[in-house]
Amino acid sequence: MNLFQSSFRPPAWLLAFALSAFVAGCGNDDDPVAPPPTPLPPLVQSTSTATSVALGTAATFGAGSGAGVTNQGTSTNVVGDLGTSAAATLITGFHDSTSGPFTETPLNIGNVTGTIYHSTGPDGGVLAALVGPDLTAALTALNSQAAGSDPGAGELGGLRLAAGVWTSASGTFQITLGDLILDAQGDADAVWVFQMGTALTVGDTTAARSVTLINGAQAKNVFWALATGAAVINGAGGGTMVGTIIAPAGVTFSTAGNAAITTLNGRAFGFTGSVTMVNTAINVPAP
Repeated sequence: MNLFQSSFRPPAWLLAFALSAFVAGCGNDDDPVAPPPTPLPPLVQSTSTATSVALGTAATFGAGSGAGVTNQGTSTNVVGDLGTSAAATLITGFHDSTSGPFTETPLNIGNVTGTIYHSTGPDGGVLAALVGPDLTAALTALNSQAAGSDPGAGELGGLRLAAGVWTSASGTFQITLGDLILDAQGDADAVWVFQMGTALTVGDTTAARSVTLINGAQAKNVFWALATGAAVINGAGGGTMVGTIIAPAGVTFSTAGNAAITTLNGRAFGFTGSVTMVNTAINVPAP
């Protein structure tokens, strides 16, 4: 008899059991090659290449505006600096580890892990005076890049976008019909610049929306540049926004009374309009 042969023949029930166990194992949710449960939307390519811009002294700030920064709620947390070029009285509902509190109440308590800057301190207003010009230069550089396409006629929800410049034909962008996916396709230096004239709206008062980064995309390389208008982020509360938002007329997160935390992995800046938070978490991206 051949040494690699055997007279043993497993019964049919044992073969069936082994086969069923094998098939069940192939469907394990932990299988790293298993496809995602929902197919990704088609990848849309930009017609214009985007370039990152320097934020200068504003790079360490999670939020800032010449018109002030306000908070409502007790769950707001800014990982980074915060400030205004105006008086300290325009900072309300915040404290940091060395100064303040700035008009906090039992119902409006916001933590800043960095430093709160204003026109009279803590460095005598030096840094606060520099942030505005640096942001103006950054906004000019963003809006000076060659215009790109508007794949959803202003609606970005439900799209998956490659890196590049994306320009609203109508002057407004919204993410309301679904989440937005930014796909770096393995390039950690991929940059997205969204140019719009007057408004950015993410979610609404009934449903929050998010921006998702995949395949190496990084929050530090996403920019939302408004020429004159304001940004409203998830009025219903909740959701995750990504990138640096520069909106001259201000940025508003959530709506008063919402307990759900709205997250921004990025920065929010205004000029003539304030940055207003309601139970908001802001995380400044690493350089």
